[in-house]
Amino acid sequence: MTHLLELTPVDPANPLAIMPALEEALTGQRTLLPVPANDPARANLLRNTLKPGAPIADDVALVVSTSGSTGTPKGAMLTPANLISSADATHQALGGEGQWLLAMPAAYIAGIQVLVRSMVAGVEPAFVDLSHGFNVSEFAVRAHELARTGERTYTALTPMQLAKATSTLKGIDALRTFSAVLVGGAATNPRLLDSAKKLRINVVTTYGSSETSGGCVYNGRPIAGARAKIVDGRIHLGGPMVARGYHSVNSLPLADDLKDGWFRTSDAGSLEGGVLTVLGRTDNVISSGGLKLHPEVLEAELLRIDGVTAATVIGKDDDRLGQRICAAYTGSATVPDILDALADAEDSGRIAHWQIPKELKSVAALPQLGPGKVDRATVLELFD
Repeated sequence: MTHLLELTPVDPANPLAIMPALEEALTGQRTLLPVPANDPARANLLRNTLKPGAPIADDVALVVSTSGSTGTPKGAMLTPANLISSADATHQALGGEGQWLLAMPAAYIAGIQVLVRSMVAGVEPAFVDLSHGFNVSEFAVRAHELARTGERTYTALTPMQLAKATSTLKGIDALRTFSAVLVGGAATNPRLLDSAKKLRINVVTTYGSSETSGGCVYNGRPIAGARAKIVDGRIHLGGPMVARGYHSVNSLPLADDLKDGWFRTSDAGSLEGGVLTVLGRTDNVISSGGLKLHPEVLEAELLRIDGVTAATVIGKDDDRLGQRICAAYTGSATVPDILDALADAEDSGRIAHWQIPKELKSVAALPQLGPGKVDRATVLELFD
């Protein structure tokens, strides 16, 4: 038996409208391809690459797009067992089922899983209208409404949303009401995590992707059923939440990153004492003057600097060096402030002199591919 892949627009003003279709997908009745209704360019890209209307195995509940950070997005085929095992493991890791507040786009896996966890818990989630961005005031209202239920309450945010919410007293008060705040989609500023801890906000950092039905590593440790291993320096993730494969259009072969129940990520990492540390994407490595730099290492150093709220490091082609290290950042810090701080970091041995960016640019915001995902290709264009 086969299904036909169904294009499923998700309206950020009313994301719960897809709940009936999602429930049918989780019970094996249909297969959905969620796309953002408010992003025609993204929706058209997914329509053209993942071909809704094509036949697909009837044990696939969802085809969820990847972020497409290295080119054309792929579609991870997730079964009901994938999605529900992830939801169950999340609740086990957090201490039990509860009420969820959806504050991330439900066309992406992080938002979808908030809906799935709510279904598993037998509750209807609250949600924040994201039509015009993340509104802290509305988030606070919904958070306090959930808190009045007297049950455990949860939400999931990107690092940028967490930073925005913790910048106001109203947001801080709302965040404190949650039993746990999942934060993923990108590396989180260590200073932001430290600040949240001091503010008595229970942040749980997550690591995962569409291919793993969302986050499957919480605070560095795999959740129930999930496994992590390092092969040739690269992180591999396994477990019942790992997708069965990629949706193959026109019978074209796809990358074998999903194989034998394991997902081979594009991230370098280390595993010590059962704790996973993500070092950075293998395909982002910058080769400058014969030396190699994971940009995430320098990004973490930049985020330690007062007045830097976000940073992205890229390598620009250079005739002499191979690649020239450049960095774009947001925040109130000036370029001289940053260079002084990096000089101090060099003196303390945290970075080497060659890792100091040859060019720094302050920007109002870093371009995004999806929730929490910086568009490095567009950042690169800033240095043309």
